[in-house]
Amino acid sequence: MVGAVLLVAVGGTATACGKSGSSGTSAPPTNIAAGGCAGVAGDKLVVLTDDKKLQTVDNIIPAVNKAKATPELLAALSKVSAALDTTKLIALNKATDIDRQTPAVAAQNFATQANLTAGITKGAGGKIVIGTANFSENQTLGELYKIALVAAGYDASVQTVGNREAYEPALEKGTDIQVVPEYAGTLTEFLNAKVNGAKAATLASSDLAATVTALKGVGDKIGLSFGDASSAADQNAFAVTKATADKYGLTSLSDFAAKCSGKATVLAGPEECPNRPFCQPGLEKTYGIQFGKFVKTDAGGPLTKQQLKDGSVSIGLVFSSDAALA
Repeated sequence: MVGAVLLVAVGGTATACGKSGSSGTSAPPTNIAAGGCAGVAGDKLVVLTDDKKLQTVDNIIPAVNKAKATPELLAALSKVSAALDTTKLIALNKATDIDRQTPAVAAQNFATQANLTAGITKGAGGKIVIGTANFSENQTLGELYKIALVAAGYDASVQTVGNREAYEPALEKGTDIQVVPEYAGTLTEFLNAKVNGAKAATLASSDLAATVTALKGVGDKIGLSFGDASSAADQNAFAVTKATADKYGLTSLSDFAAKCSGKATVLAGPEECPNRPFCQPGLEKTYGIQFGKFVKTDAGGPLTKQQLKDGSVSIGLVFSSDAALA
């Protein structure tokens, strides 16, 4: 998922909390306070609000080859951005990942319900190929772009290309694909490294407007334009079970810091989490959370979610648009 890319690609180095053992856990440092919040088993997961803005924004944004970026085409794609928010994106992911609808069916059902094509202005027409990454959320977004562009008079189709390293150069060239559903923060840093070098100062932040401005700046240098960013986002997030949230009165990460720091608190995430500034070090530095133990699971995947639901861990790294949050 895209959030995993952000966690690894944007992160720098930090000191791990403890040494990893064969079990994939880290032992608590001796200075961790007593107390904390043990996980409470439950089937429903809830994301705690990142009220101090630890995470970089990763809102959905249409990326377009500049030669094809007419006002009418950008306006049609921006209709999709306006129709979505994170709750609706979660529902779309549930439709594909849990209810097993195809991305095309899920997109059409959403477009019909949202009256997506109403008021779309006809453009110049012609062939447009929408490239998508190889996961269902991005493919569904591509299908929504197709619906909007067909309504605008284009001969639009969707083609799954693969990862960003494969499709971004093709988007620049504009021969095989001309449009891609993208993620603002991750793409900003991908292009920043490409344009300004691997050691360039970070441009993406928790400020969506500033991040999009930076994205347009680096994109302009390599022939890319962008539609409006959506309020829908797929970014790193931290979840607990609803039962845990209810027991301890948690709605935000600041709540968690105030009520759950201590030896009983267990964090779950991918093995790089103790060394990445958007994961354990960020939670410790930005929020002052003390963890008794880290358990290595995966990046927002089934292992993390199962450990949370079992009550084996207190809090875990997920993605903000995960179908499990529906």
